Amino acid sequence: MRSELFFMILAAAGSSIAQQPKGNQEDPCKLKARVVGDETYCDRYWECVGGQPELYDCPNGLVFAGKNRGVTEGCDYPWRSNYCDNKQQANPPIGTDHCDWLYGIFGHETSCTRYWTCWNGTATEQLCIGGLLYNERTHSCDWPENVDGCQKHPLCNDDPNGNVALGKSCNRYWQCQGGYPRLQRCPAMLVFDRRSLRCVVPPTEDCDVPSTIPPPPPEEEGDENIPQNNPKFANLPPGAIPIPSKNKQRN
Repeated sequence: MRSELFFMILAAAGSSIAQQPKGNQEDPCKLKARVVGDETYCDRYWECVGGQPELYDCPNGLVFAGKNRGVTEGCDYPWRSNYCDNKQQANPPIGTDHCDWLYGIFGHETSCTRYWTCWNGTATEQLCIGGLLYNERTHSCDWPENVDGCQKHPLCNDDPNGNVALGKSCNRYWQCQGGYPRLQRCPAMLVFDRRSLRCVVPPTEDCDVPSTIPPPPPEEEGDENIPQNNPKFANLPPGAIPIPSKNKQRN
């Protein structure tokens, strides 16, 4: 049990392996950057420490992106760029609950609108906002037409291409497109009519002339069953835990 825990700590922190560059491997101590990727493995890199080259592993699930780049320690998610072209990863995945690797972004097991961000083996559940679905290929929230194999949204069960009222809002509504809802706003001075399910000139039974006061953000108006997180941050691990300092692992 202790050995397994020690292995996970090393994999998370980025371990150093004492050896000298061989073959075509560049010596970081002869370079201005002092850090260089490994020639064979995309999840390893060399760093000049005390005048001697040291070989380091990226945290489990990340690959070397370059000095001062990536999400931590110069390492990044492998799908962000072509980091692993013509290379392989030296370390196998270490999985925890909901995480295929200790670090990464992974699809939810039962939902198309949810996903997991994993940081040091800790999974945090995330939600895609209004009508967006998690795209496993891009590891982010995306329009439904770009995501294969996901169920239609229950909001659009009655009419896959109709409109649906949004809570008590007078000027915002859901527009279903092919069974997926997209958040819409009525043009200025119009309100959403719950009977005709379209934007009309007020008043209606539920709404008077629109106020000149700006409406609250969608998060404050949204139906409680619709995800509210911002997709712009889908690729950023919230509540990120700082990476422990590097531990050297000598042969």
